[in-house]
Amino acid sequence: MNYRVQPSAQVDDTAEIGEGSSVWELAQIREQARLGSGCVVGRGAYVGTGVRIGDNVKIQNYALVYEPAELADGVFIGPAVVLTNDHNPRSVDPDGKQKRGGDWEAVGVKIAEGASVGARAVCVAPVTLGRWAMVAAGAVVTKDVPDFALVVGVPARRVGWVGRAGVKLVERAGEAGVWECPQTGERYRENGPDALIEAGPVG
Repeated sequence: MNYRVQPSAQVDDTAEIGEGSSVWELAQIREQARLGSGCVVGRGAYVGTGVRIGDNVKIQNYALVYEPAELADGVFIGPAVVLTNDHNPRSVDPDGKQKRGGDWEAVGVKIAEGASVGARAVCVAPVTLGRWAMVAAGAVVTKDVPDFALVVGVPARRVGWVGRAGVKLVERAGEAGVWECPQTGERYRENGPDALIEAGPVG
């Protein structure tokens, strides 16, 4: 076995765990879930049936990743984050009969490469988080988040842009729509009213 699972964790026999990944105490990985290589699933975290997770993903303590979520490479899920899967949740149907698995259609959260979701944030499915986006701690995401967007609040709204380093970008003086990472010097350019693309290093 080329990955590590703590004795108190529950990993279904049909789940796939990639090389070098770690599953910590009391975590649960459900049927047909697939984790890539180099992943970390923290204490008490939950990964639902059939969830797809890329390489080098971190799912921190007590986060809940419900099916059919899809997490690309390099995604960060903070402590106690919830990725929901029912847009109209009910325990019972209109007649008072308890709902079962086949009585509703699960909808998922999709998170693109490098994006981060801060502690105790909630993503209300169905939503998509763009590449390298960042969701602030405690935010409630109810609509799609663009690439490189920094969103905060309830409901979450964009308050700026972040680069690959996770640092808030600064608009370059005299260059409208051009943003720079204070840490790496990488430049980004606005591409429409609510979109940002990479423009390369400072020349």
